[in-house]
Amino acid sequence: MSALYPTICAMQQGFVSPYSLGRPQSSNPKANGPTPRQARPDLYLAYSVVDDTKGKAKKLSAEAAKEFELASQKAQSKTGNIELYSGKYYAACTLGGLLACGPTHTSMTPLDLVKTRRQIDSKLYSGNFQAWGHIYRTEGVRGIFTGWGPTFVGYSFQGAFKYGWYEYFKKTYADLAGPEAAHKHRTALYLGASASAEFLADLALCPFEAVKVRMQGAIPSPYKGTMDGISQITAKEGLGGLYKGLYPLWARQIPYTMMKFASFETIVEMIYARLPGSKNDYSKAAQTGVSFAGGYMAGILCAIVSHPADVMVSKLNANRKAGEAFGAVLSRIYGEIGFRGLWNGLPVRIVMIGSLTGMQWMIYDYFKIFLGLPTTGGSGPVEKK
Repeated sequence: MSALYPTICAMQQGFVSPYSLGRPQSSNPKANGPTPRQARPDLYLAYSVVDDTKGKAKKLSAEAAKEFELASQKAQSKTGNIELYSGKYYAACTLGGLLACGPTHTSMTPLDLVKTRRQIDSKLYSGNFQAWGHIYRTEGVRGIFTGWGPTFVGYSFQGAFKYGWYEYFKKTYADLAGPEAAHKHRTALYLGASASAEFLADLALCPFEAVKVRMQGAIPSPYKGTMDGISQITAKEGLGGLYKGLYPLWARQIPYTMMKFASFETIVEMIYARLPGSKNDYSKAAQTGVSFAGGYMAGILCAIVSHPADVMVSKLNANRKAGEAFGAVLSRIYGEIGFRGLWNGLPVRIVMIGSLTGMQWMIYDYFKIFLGLPTTGGSGPVEKK
């Protein structure tokens, strides 16, 4: 039976203090080994694994930061010093907006698909997971990503115009107001600049949004792809068919963007105001972390403000009859769904827009850091001249 039990030596090593084994003790306990109540890491495998993982993570993080710095220096050597508010600066912001919006919106296509179909027909699915399961069984994996093509193209254009024009209008309106008035009324400045930028950005987005909604709303999709959808719509309805959802798109996107930019700037400023030191005292990773947190909180507000118009965009693009007046179709749709119907799919959209907005601001500011530019928001008061 001795093989079933640990030996006395093993018991002493595992449970008995080394100072109770008759070994001479020094006046300094550390000279003889661990203290009586000190844990022995060699007896805990999990401790060793976690410690080893933390070390590897720190090493990988340091290597990634080093590679980022090298790539950033190489990019800055090619682009040269980008002066703030120059043509090159606005071009960089335009490219940053494209990179921030196109891929992130495309990654949310499965959520957007279910949201759009439930907005068009609330009885179609009982829940999101049931919807994805049903779509997978009937349409396959490609069916879950229905509409990704027009989403990628449309929101790449929209993001490029939105962020580029926002930076331009923010600077232009601030110059018109003067430094003191611009700082005092900076929230109004953010709202005006973002509304102006989104007004122009939606002109680029609208045709692709029309194709996306029709692809996602019809089962099966009536189009083979983005260009096929555009050609079919223009052949049947003319160019106006691509823009018949422009007014509700403005009604959805302009308040959304106003909330997105103004609340983000305000939230980021509040975060830095409550942190010790100034914004420049924090690392690049910390600044982009603040950008993500501020963007996610701003995205929740965006989703709530713009959701009724988002429902109308989905309904209008899917159900508007040929030649039907804009006011008439809005009245007809509202009569069918009522006030409660305007909020159908809101929880899904909160998750989608919160994640989207957080990721977009993080990518956008990370790209600005990559080019040696300051991140958005969190600036101090303008000094009086």
